[in-house]
This record gives sequence, C-alpha cells and structure tokens, in this order.
Amino acid sequence: MSHISKIEVQINDLEALKQACKNLGLEFRENQTHFRWYLGYGNCTHVIRVPGATYEVGIVQKGETYELLWDDFYSGGLVQKLGNNACHLKKEYSLERVKNEAKKKRYNVTEQQMQNGIRLVLSA
Repeated sequence: MSHISKIEVQINDLEALKQACKNLGLEFRENQTHFRWYLGYGNCTHVIRVPGATYEVGIVQKGETYELLWDDFYSGGLVQKLGNNACHLKKEYSLERVKNEAKKKRYNVTEQQMQNGIRLVLSA
C-alpha cells in the first residue's frame, strides 16, 4: 500500500537544501504548496521536483526546521534518482550545510573527491 513517509533528516538550512538540489540536478520549487504522490497531492511549503520522476518530495515547515515527505512505496522514480531513504540528497545537503557553516566562520573550504567519498578541507 502506498503511503507518505518522512525522510529521516532534519533540514534547518534551506539555502543548503537549495544548493544540494542544484548539485543533483533537481528542481527546488519555492512556495509550491502541494506535492504529487501516488494517491494525489499532499500539502507542503516547498517542493523538490526530480526530472523524469512522476512524483515529488514535499518540504514541510515545522517551526524553524523542515521535514521532507515522499511516497517511497510507489516512488514514481524518486528512489531510483535519490537513493534509498533519499541518501544522495541527504549526503549533498550535509556537505552544503557544513560548507555554509564553515564559511560563516570565515574558513576557506576545499572539496576533494576521494575513492570512498568526499573530503572537506577547512583552512583559516
């Protein structure tokens, strides 16, 4: 049975999420208040549109943070593009969040591709 699931990540930096979407070739639709899933539409604050996917990820504001909601059962192509539990999106968001915080503290940030992931180097 299809249902809406919460992606296990706490979003507290919307700019980092926007940049993560851009890095992954996703479309951040600011102020779109409904996201498409298997049984119709759900309410949200913003939407992440995945090119080639039938359904969308809803971004719901909860106070100072945001939740990401999606239909991961009938994903309509979302899991194929974002990974299980949106692991690709969570990784990109985490990287952008760290880079934003480092820049706020006036660190220079260098990103290095490693064989088993990404390495961020911070320097004063």
